[in-house]
Amino acid sequence: MDHFPSFMKNPANAISAASQSKGVQGYIFDGADGSQMAFWECDSDIISAEHVHDFDEYFIVAQGLYTLIIGSKRIPLAAGREYLIAKGVPHAGEAKAGTRTIHAFGGVRAKRKN
Repeated sequence: MDHFPSFMKNPANAISAASQSKGVQGYIFDGADGSQMAFWECDSDIISAEHVHDFDEYFIVAQGLYTLIIGSKRIPLAAGREYLIAKGVPHAGEAKAGTRTIHAFGGVRAKRKN
C-alpha cells in the first residue's frame, strides 16, 4: 500500500499548509477530549524544523523512513517503528519521499484548510 485509503483523505479534513511542512499532505481528525490524530504522506523529501508541544505525541511510521531528531541524537525510524515524544521535548525530523506516518497528539496540533 503506497497511500492511505481515500476515506482517510477526505478534503474536509485536509491540514492547512501553515500547520505542516512543504511537500507533505496531511489529514486531521479530532477527539472529543481535544486530542488529534494526523495522517501524513510525504510527496518529496522533507525537513520538519525543531518545535515543541504542550502535549505528548505518539507516532508510527507506516511506510518509508522518518528520522526523528532530539537534540544532537538522530533516531531513524523505518516502517513499523513507533516513538513517544513527551510534552515539552524539542524535536525535529526528516522524511524521505513516499514516507507515511500516523500521529496521535494529546492536544490540538494542526488546523484544517477550511
